[in-house]
Amino acid sequence: MAKLNFGGTEENVATREEFSLEKAQTVLKEETIAIIGYGVQGPGQALNLRDNGFHVIVGQRQPSKSWDKAIADGFVPGETLFSIEEAAEKGTVIQYLLSDAAQIAMWPTIKKHLTPGKALYFSHGFGITYLDRTGIVPPADVDVILVAPKGSGTSLRRMFVEGRGLNSSYAIHQDATGRAKERVIALGIGIGSGYLFETTFKKEVYSDLTGERGTLMGAIQGIFEAQYSVLRERGHSPSEAFNETVEELTQSLMPLVAENGMDWMYANCSTTAQRGALDWKNKFRDAVLPVFNDLYDSVASGKEAQRSIDSNSQPDYRVKLEAELSELHNSEMWQAGRTVRSLRPENQPAAKEQEVG
Repeated sequence: MAKLNFGGTEENVATREEFSLEKAQTVLKEETIAIIGYGVQGPGQALNLRDNGFHVIVGQRQPSKSWDKAIADGFVPGETLFSIEEAAEKGTVIQYLLSDAAQIAMWPTIKKHLTPGKALYFSHGFGITYLDRTGIVPPADVDVILVAPKGSGTSLRRMFVEGRGLNSSYAIHQDATGRAKERVIALGIGIGSGYLFETTFKKEVYSDLTGERGTLMGAIQGIFEAQYSVLRERGHSPSEAFNETVEELTQSLMPLVAENGMDWMYANCSTTAQRGALDWKNKFRDAVLPVFNDLYDSVASGKEAQRSIDSNSQPDYRVKLEAELSELHNSEMWQAGRTVRSLRPENQPAAKEQEVG
């Protein structure tokens, strides 16, 4: 474990240089890793672990689209693909990757297979942090650990295939065997993490719920909608409004920010852009800071967790969700986005033909 300096603060991190894949394979050589759930995080983690040489099985409800996807990905019914209960029985490490609502529903089934010495693995701190609401209370004689990739399962897999790694946090809630730390780091390396930084279950879920509702999804979509609407209402075309709101950000600026940081971006843009950005950033910060404080308070109080549990448990939840997502899908901004994306050079027929030739 290395201590690295992040803006003046030291943090414990684990890297692939100090904790090699070979070391991870040695730590987990006797383990059977049962991936419970093959939806959002399941496929990326399962495939990366399998490709890295670990013994992986999948537990998934049948029939389902996820069961069919697992088969398409090479998992074999009766050999590496089982019912949730059978996989939980066989696994020595149970990676509990169902949705938060499904984790609550399946907990009685999983708990009875948590025999002494096993490890219960999460990629989200929700179930344990809000255990008074979820009822997920692990037995005292199992390790309870977390590796949370900082991105979707799709991104985790894509970056792994490209030879890169998605950063992850890790946490230990319960060390019953004395091996929880080496297990959790080995699993983090095995799923293809870039580096692993230390956290707690509570801090993971607080930051994750804030981020999802904030700059990762909720706030950024709200900002997109606001700027796009202003430009359209002031007479700009859908193409111009979308390009200035979304396309330039995602295709031109964010890749450079990812490579070099926002400070570099400020130093390497036009003087007009610099001046405007510096003048307006504080106004936006001051406008949204109270909103972020309200958001964090709502997360910390458990209100966000309870809202999620209540809404996800409603029988018509999926119908209502599809209606909300359809509204987003059919909005003018994202309809314009589909057209703009289709016009990117790499999506043009001539470019594809030239590439093939």
